[in-house]
Amino acid sequence: MKRRDVLKGGVAAALATGATAVSAPALAAKRIEITMVSTWPRDFPGLGTGAQRFAERLTAMTDGRIKVNYFAAGERVKAFDSFDEVASGNAQMYHAADYYWKGKHPGWAYFTAVPFGMTYTEINAWIQWGGGQALWDELAGGYGLKCLPCGNTGVQMGGWFRKEMRSASDFKGLKMRMPGLGGDVIAKLGASPVSLPGGQIYENLVSGAIDATEWVGPWNDSFMKFYEAAKYYYYPGMHEPAAQLSLGINKKFWDGLTKSDQAIIAAAAEVENSIMMSEYNAKNGASLAKLISDQGVKLKNFSDDIYDSFGDAAAEVFDEVEQHSALAKKVHQSFLKSRNEVGAWAKISDQAYVAQRNRVLGL
Repeated sequence: MKRRDVLKGGVAAALATGATAVSAPALAAKRIEITMVSTWPRDFPGLGTGAQRFAERLTAMTDGRIKVNYFAAGERVKAFDSFDEVASGNAQMYHAADYYWKGKHPGWAYFTAVPFGMTYTEINAWIQWGGGQALWDELAGGYGLKCLPCGNTGVQMGGWFRKEMRSASDFKGLKMRMPGLGGDVIAKLGASPVSLPGGQIYENLVSGAIDATEWVGPWNDSFMKFYEAAKYYYYPGMHEPAAQLSLGINKKFWDGLTKSDQAIIAAAAEVENSIMMSEYNAKNGASLAKLISDQGVKLKNFSDDIYDSFGDAAAEVFDEVEQHSALAKKVHQSFLKSRNEVGAWAKISDQAYVAQRNRVLGL
């Protein structure tokens, strides 16, 4: 064999070997197993099923290469222990409402909902285009977490009450389940806010341990059968104009992922963020009609007097938040800027159109 033929053969072999080496990592992409905990009961409509949907979707999007082992509240840890379970690295993900962690830092509340806060479209604008995600990253990073939007319930109801709420003074002495900064607002009116996970609300309401509760809206609330203990159903909820739900991820785990795997997880969370909101909008109306017609629920709206009192109390709460820390003030100021800018546009777009549409159609 001629020397040049040997060299040509060697080059060809080297090229073939190189091609194999390049393609091997793609063929042997790293398999990842994730433990995911949540604050919701298993199969609970919307909140629980949405978290389960996300887990199933992430597994399906990767053909099982990323396997998510999902645990509902109480199956691995208690609902409110989800934060510490993931921050410590004992689990890699949680699904929750981040205002549950406001006792750790009041800034957490803004990434679920705050009194007189943002609607679904408004909070999405803030998170994605108004600097909200960067602030969320800053806050969460201090606790060893990375968080992403992963669902929303939209505008929530004001709550279930055993008695009519005619004025702000009716909140005095009331024991009401209401987490987040909304709970701080009703405390300013003399109520005693109680933070309970969803699976414990009904028993506390029926037993009289609490006098009133908010939860989500007609679809979820009818499932919980709150109407068996309280017949007055008030709207709208000042405390949660859009409850954004969070996918909390252990930051060390997140940082160790490839960029492509991070993108896949973010995409799966964004899909659920959209689907869950659509589901709530599709099912709340029919559920409300049945609550009224079949269960004798009395639908009431809060008076202007009560709402004005909510507003005054919320201003006090926000002042206290800003005084907490530089980061809390930065989050609040960013929230205000976005609420003002996006809200001003919503007033002459969505709100103006819906008002005219409903007037013309008599809705």
